[in-house]
Amino acid sequence: MVSYKDLGLVNSKELFKKAIDGKYAIAAFNFNNLEQLQAIVGAAAESKSPVILQVSSGARKYANQTLLRYLAQGAVEYAKELTAGAGVPIVLHLDHGDSLELCKSCIDMGFSSVMIDGSHLPYEENIALTKSVVEYAHKHDVTVEGELGVLAGIEDDVVAEHHTYTEPDEVVDFVTRTGVDSLAISIGTSHGANKFTPEQCTRDANGVLVPPPLRFDILEEIEKRIPGFPIVLHGSSSVPQDQVALINKYGGKLNDAIGIPEEQLRKAAASAVCKINIDSDGRLAMTAAIREVFANKPEEFDPRKYLGPARDSLKALYKHKIETVLGSAGKA
Repeated sequence: MVSYKDLGLVNSKELFKKAIDGKYAIAAFNFNNLEQLQAIVGAAAESKSPVILQVSSGARKYANQTLLRYLAQGAVEYAKELTAGAGVPIVLHLDHGDSLELCKSCIDMGFSSVMIDGSHLPYEENIALTKSVVEYAHKHDVTVEGELGVLAGIEDDVVAEHHTYTEPDEVVDFVTRTGVDSLAISIGTSHGANKFTPEQCTRDANGVLVPPPLRFDILEEIEKRIPGFPIVLHGSSSVPQDQVALINKYGGKLNDAIGIPEEQLRKAAASAVCKINIDSDGRLAMTAAIREVFANKPEEFDPRKYLGPARDSLKALYKHKIETVLGSAGKA
């Protein structure tokens, strides 16, 4: 067994307390490869921000769990290199774990935080599964995120057609009985780049889709029930329309792609929401940059010449999220 402390990582407990008190949120960025990791750590280091490296079960299969562990350890050292030895707090988090066995495996491999997603299960089964993960994780000082409510959309192996909003009446019972350290809730965010259908949206004077607002009334009621408790938002990519336009310009087919407006995320970050998950935006930024290179330099075949620009675009996007949306810059 490898302890996350041996890798130089931290768990999320103190980071979340500081975020709630400071009225900002910490970005949780998914990564699958070296270029994504370089972009995440570079953005966090330059912004002097804590950051959460998220690994989905799909990423674990794609990149190999052993390599991911050493990449995370390397990320800690890379952050020190970029900050004259100071470093930034880095959490290695399992995103959407679906079984006790998977969570145990990640904890044993050095993850400092895990999510167990039993939101698709009947309520009592969700509690039982979440509690079993908490009991194992807490023995190793690893923090656990649970989930109540279901987000629509597609992310790796997580698929749901419809929202099920979190029921405020359940949160006290769930948190008390499971012992989770943070709670992912459903208030209208969604996985993927097509978070809403055109029928769910309105259109502005220019005909541009305007998504429905997040259910801040639900968030506020949850905050009343469990004051000061760390809340997490999944599916919080904003789907930048300039990136969508670039992708479509160079041969892509992203129709009606729409995300969560950044002003709504700023509002959420000033509440008890202390972790905000962003993945699709990064995929869009990298894809747009790669398509642009392929279109303008069809003779290019050196992966560094198209993955490099993709990495740089991703880093710029993530610095923007940290500094102007989530408010965690300077909080390392």
